[in-house]
Amino acid sequence: MRPDRFRHFAAIDWSGAVGERHAGIAVAICGQGDAPPRIVRPGHRWSRQEVADWIARGMPEDTLVGLDISGSLAFADRGAYFPGWAESPVDARALWALVEGLSAADPHLAAGSFVDHPEIARHYRRHGAREGDLFGGGIGRLRVTERVGQTALGCRPTSNFNLVGASQVGKASLTGMRVLHRLNGAVALWPFDPVPPHGSVVVEIYTTIAALAAGRTAGRSKIRRFADLAAALRALDSRPVRGSGPIDDHRADALLAAAWLRTAARRPELWSPAAMTDAIARTEGWTFGAI
Repeated sequence: MRPDRFRHFAAIDWSGAVGERHAGIAVAICGQGDAPPRIVRPGHRWSRQEVADWIARGMPEDTLVGLDISGSLAFADRGAYFPGWAESPVDARALWALVEGLSAADPHLAAGSFVDHPEIARHYRRHGAREGDLFGGGIGRLRVTERVGQTALGCRPTSNFNLVGASQVGKASLTGMRVLHRLNGAVALWPFDPVPPHGSVVVEIYTTIAALAAGRTAGRSKIRRFADLAAALRALDSRPVRGSGPIDDHRADALLAAAWLRTAARRPELWSPAAMTDAIARTEGWTFGAI
């Protein structure tokens, strides 16, 4: 792939919270070179559907866009998403379709009805001390990209089957899967699709990886002051954004991740992780930057 394959780099900090519009969703973008990233639609409260529409029709051509979700569930460890259930999906696209089908009546791309399904609920840890008999205990099941790639970088991955606690990512990822279902066929979704020679590509990101690349630690990955954001951006060969004092961590995550994607996209090894087999790419996906 050419080093200049992409002309724009966008990052989206995501939210699985209840409701239509979310302060926790932030979209940032930058171009080639060292120009500072910028927030798309400053002051706007995005809905999840608006983000899907922007990716499909609103962002510039040849954009590499990182979506801060998990694009699938653990599969490789047990040979299925939901072992023992005859209707368990065979790959990630079938999983997205199932999430969409069971949650079609849920407003604002929520996915509560999916985890309420009696067979699926057996695999989840949910609020109210409800732990399915097939959750497995501990932190829950992890994908290969989490067990191998993220952990090797010093990240602290959490299971998408856990819907409890401040660090849980399961709700956001399920809402993100409804977005991926809508984007399927409209834009390339790596690694479920190969990277085409032209056009935009969506990848899964974990904003902690961007923070680590900028010299921060996993425990200090969240940035809440412009001065700290400026230092992190400089470490990624980017000019700083304007501002002083505090900044919310959602915008900071998106701005830093956009600048990181601009540097990371040129690294061929990130597009071909050693542990990512064709089967894993098809069923579990991969976090871009996790090697």
